[in-house]
Amino acid sequence: MANHQSTKMPPKPPTNNLKELIFITFLAFFFKILLIPSYHSTDFEVHRHWLALTHSLPLSHWYLDETSPWTLDYPPFFAHFEHFLSFFANLVDPIIVDLHKGINFNANSVIVFQRLSVIVSESVLIYGVFLLGRKCGFRERVLMWVLVIWSPGLVIVDHVHFQYNGFLLGILLVSIAALEDGNDLLGGFVFAVLLCFKHLFAVAAPVYFVYLLRHYCRGGVLKGFGRLVMMGTIVVGVFVAAYGPFAYHGQIEQVFRRMFPFGRGLCHAYWAPNFWVFYIILDKVLAFLLVKLGFDIKAPTASFTGGLVGDSSPFAVLPMVTPLATFILVLLAMSPCLYKAWKNPQPKMITRWIAYAYLCGFLFGWHVHEKASLHFVIPLAIVAVQSMDDAKHYYLTSIVSCYSLFPLLFEVQEYPLKVLLLTFHVTLTWYGFSSQFSETVVKSTSAQQKKRGDNFDLKKNSGAISRRFTLNWIEKSYLLGLLLVEVWTQFLHPAILGNRLPFLPLMMISIYCAFGMMYSWMWQLHWIIKSH
Repeated sequence: MANHQSTKMPPKPPTNNLKELIFITFLAFFFKILLIPSYHSTDFEVHRHWLALTHSLPLSHWYLDETSPWTLDYPPFFAHFEHFLSFFANLVDPIIVDLHKGINFNANSVIVFQRLSVIVSESVLIYGVFLLGRKCGFRERVLMWVLVIWSPGLVIVDHVHFQYNGFLLGILLVSIAALEDGNDLLGGFVFAVLLCFKHLFAVAAPVYFVYLLRHYCRGGVLKGFGRLVMMGTIVVGVFVAAYGPFAYHGQIEQVFRRMFPFGRGLCHAYWAPNFWVFYIILDKVLAFLLVKLGFDIKAPTASFTGGLVGDSSPFAVLPMVTPLATFILVLLAMSPCLYKAWKNPQPKMITRWIAYAYLCGFLFGWHVHEKASLHFVIPLAIVAVQSMDDAKHYYLTSIVSCYSLFPLLFEVQEYPLKVLLLTFHVTLTWYGFSSQFSETVVKSTSAQQKKRGDNFDLKKNSGAISRRFTLNWIEKSYLLGLLLVEVWTQFLHPAILGNRLPFLPLMMISIYCAFGMMYSWMWQLHWIIKSH
């Protein structure tokens, strides 16, 4: 009878699972369609201008164009991506790609076209999640799909604020899926392609280098050297294909000057919630105290919260921070991960290591945007379905990341939307993780007792669900604090202080979220150090 039952209920084949995944995808698709008329940032005009310049100008002038303040500052493959989209934009409305007439063009045609281009390009993200979820069980696969496709931060940044992060993160997930499958050559190739779309993903390059050197280039001196040459040839070939035409036209120096604008300063105008928030605050506190003590301290003239990109690096007391210093600090923070990848390069660990690398870059990097938190939150969503501890870590980190993006949507009419997105995420993930891990423990205990011949009674054996999904009191208190910060910044500050101290709300959000990000980093660092 037991054998008959085991053959009677086999696991669902992957084809049956596609129905639920397709439903989730279409539900997200229609929701994003509803967001087309919503607010969009200046990035909308930036990308519209890039459509126009790549369509109107020859390749030799793409990085020399000065017809708009929104100059092209992404790597060549993204410029070609805009050029590809421009052909369809020209069919929709020729004014979209007119370099002069289309300045600040805001007609319905361009709004619908650019919004749809983000939605369609996100199919790469869907494909990446599909690849990573193939080996998971049905419930894990659906949960992973929901966490990524319905990521509130991704919706805020791409489908309201307007960018193409979903498309780029999709390329990253395809690369990770190849590495997890043991296809190192393909994984390295796809990552090289990604770097030629957006160079900021290079933060994880040390992890890729160490992992591929130890995992792919193994098998003796001759075989290892041959593989190293093969991988190097493919990577160099990708970069030659991307940058070669611009080098031929003598533009390569201008391309790199646009891509690496170190003159912008250490911090973005709205501080990303990272380590440098504490450094800035410490400098300001020390300057204030020294002035009170009679020292002649000249306060920095730069505005950290003025809302514009500018040089925000001068400090009154603490040493100046340079790009080289941040680079060294990122590598030092990443070193435990690199050591683990060198010592024991395991495909099952690569997603964690890449997520950790991006978190290090976010916390200690130069001129970090708050949107860069998506670089580690999305890979963490892949890891979150693997264990309860991973789920708890992702739950807290994703909430902090999403809340830190709230200042991007500053108009009154968008406030209900961002609150709804975060509330939906908090509720859905809590239910998903509770259902996933609590039920797994119950079923496992039940099966073990039945195998021994015991009479399993859930009421008498409450220990079967003792490890339910929950947070500790520190994490719960911290999340409650997020709510208090929002109540103050959104309601009490305007009511009590009015227009006074206008920098305070943004500063409070940055500082409080920075504590959450540092907690996430310490959790991951501890996990990596103790892992085998």
